[in-house]
Amino acid sequence: MLEVRRLRLLRELQVRGSLAAVAAALHQSPSSVSQQLALLEHEVGVPLLAKAGRGVRLTPQAEILADHAAEVIALLELAEADLAASLEEATGLVRLAVFQSAALALMPQTLSDLAATHPRLRVTMTQAEPEHALRETWARGFDLVVAEQYPHHAAPWHPDLDRVELTSDEIRLAVPPAGPYAQIETIADAAEVPWVMEPDGVASRHFAEQACRRAGFEPDVRFETADLQAQIRLIESGNAVALLPDLLWLGRRPTVLLRDLDGAPRRTVFTSARRFSASQPGVRAVRESLAAAASDAVSGAAARPATMGG
Repeated sequence: MLEVRRLRLLRELQVRGSLAAVAAALHQSPSSVSQQLALLEHEVGVPLLAKAGRGVRLTPQAEILADHAAEVIALLELAEADLAASLEEATGLVRLAVFQSAALALMPQTLSDLAATHPRLRVTMTQAEPEHALRETWARGFDLVVAEQYPHHAAPWHPDLDRVELTSDEIRLAVPPAGPYAQIETIADAAEVPWVMEPDGVASRHFAEQACRRAGFEPDVRFETADLQAQIRLIESGNAVALLPDLLWLGRRPTVLLRDLDGAPRRTVFTSARRFSASQPGVRAVRESLAAAASDAVSGAAARPATMGG
């Protein structure tokens, strides 16, 4: 009988590509991972790893075994979920990944609700960009992710991840409350001014660049930061403009001028979990609390955020 823990290491190597990455993800040393895979190789009686430069690669036989290992792990996860679902109380650990604006807007209420309704449930939260967090959830680095999808930009797809829509919010042009840039009304008006955007490779950056190009110009992205609070400060101080989602202003008055965009584009916020673990009481409880927080956010907000000077 093959050792499931060793099979998982082989599957992790198939997904992550290097012994060092596997060791980091599982909080083990590379030598320990290598030793366990050597034992697995001895058990199956065929070579599983071959040298590739300074690293290793899976042999064709290892690829076959890793694919079967994925099925075994998924079935064990389903068994755990079914067993947990037979219990009424949500307990254990749920590892949640969430992007910044959702963390600011939804997590305080969500965590307070869970502490009151499921006191034996432990929830850890990691701020992570959706592209990375979705992959890590598929790779079992997280149990649940709050992710986003911008118009005309599909979120990354991974097999065995479900998707449940949480809420949506409008995207607007944010300009300084005073100074020369305060006169900007449209994206086209901002063709000659500095922009602040998130780094390359994330959906919000792609959306913002495409919006500028459709308006007939390449944006002068003078400032890059994934911290939306830093973006707001740059806009407040008159140094830049940006495209920002409404969720940022939940529970507070905007400190910048917000201009509506043509077509009123909306960002979709959703949660994803592995299909075999989505039925676990802990995952269900976190999703229910997130949904309640999102519903309260929508019902508690005005039809549109207050716009300073608008």
